[in-house]
Amino acid sequence: MLSVVGSALGYLGFSLWGGWQAVGAAVAEVGLVGIVIALFMSSVNYGLRFLRWQAYLNVLGHRMPWRPSLRIYLAGFALTTTPGKAGEALRGVLLKRWGVPYPQSFAAFFSERLSDLFAVVLLTLFGLTLYPEAMPVIVVGLGLVLIGLLVLSQRRLMQRLMNAVPGEGGKLIGLLRHLLQVLIHAQHCHRLRLMLGLTLLSVVAWSAEALAFDWILGWMGADIPLPFAVFVYALAMLAGAISFMPGGLGGAEAVMVGLLVWKGMNSADAVAATVLIRLATLWFAVAIGALMLLRLKGESAPEPHPIQQP
Repeated sequence: MLSVVGSALGYLGFSLWGGWQAVGAAVAEVGLVGIVIALFMSSVNYGLRFLRWQAYLNVLGHRMPWRPSLRIYLAGFALTTTPGKAGEALRGVLLKRWGVPYPQSFAAFFSERLSDLFAVVLLTLFGLTLYPEAMPVIVVGLGLVLIGLLVLSQRRLMQRLMNAVPGEGGKLIGLLRHLLQVLIHAQHCHRLRLMLGLTLLSVVAWSAEALAFDWILGWMGADIPLPFAVFVYALAMLAGAISFMPGGLGGAEAVMVGLLVWKGMNSADAVAATVLIRLATLWFAVAIGALMLLRLKGESAPEPHPIQQP
């Protein structure tokens, strides 16, 4: 919760740096209808990602009723501003009341992060199609994504890699062993056909927010091509994840503002557009998550459910 408060204060400072006048002017240009549309596109993103979450729980042997599962999934967004979105693993604590053991809920959470990574990388590559000279990078990137999907779907390969890692060593060796253990636990989520389908679903989900970003830029009068807007949004998400800052704050905003200014927007408008899309995506999710978390806090625990094994 301290991370959430600190992130909110940091974002307030970022908004003040851009100037409330510029942000207010951007809100006026986008209009109430535009803001509602942007929030709706974010809701589409959350809804599709929830369907993916349900699919992971199902293949792990836990067919959760969709209403409580949706509330638990959305409650995880309350801690999405933690470094690397690690706080969203709170869902595992809430699912424990429904008979879902921690290793399996964490396997679903980890698989979600991998699926998001593949989707955002693919959207970044789509944005590069605007530049013919980037074609070799696109081909290599697509090849690496495909190789990643194939490797993760091979349980025997994962087990062989696990056996090849020394049992003792430094922190790096220990971290590698833990990572391979998680991948093996999550193997039911990494069947190739399932991964391909859910990666496509993830691409559609994140495309909804990227499209909202493109529309906001258009409503503000910016002459930004759709592929470039998608590229900016996807690369900003990657930068935020790599920075490991709470909610990607700092890294994501720096990429968005820098690329928009490079493309010809003035700095005030670039900051205003960045503030708007982050309010409509990141902070909208945090607000929904906080409300759901408060609601779940007041609910009584369900009757124990038998644990279904896959």
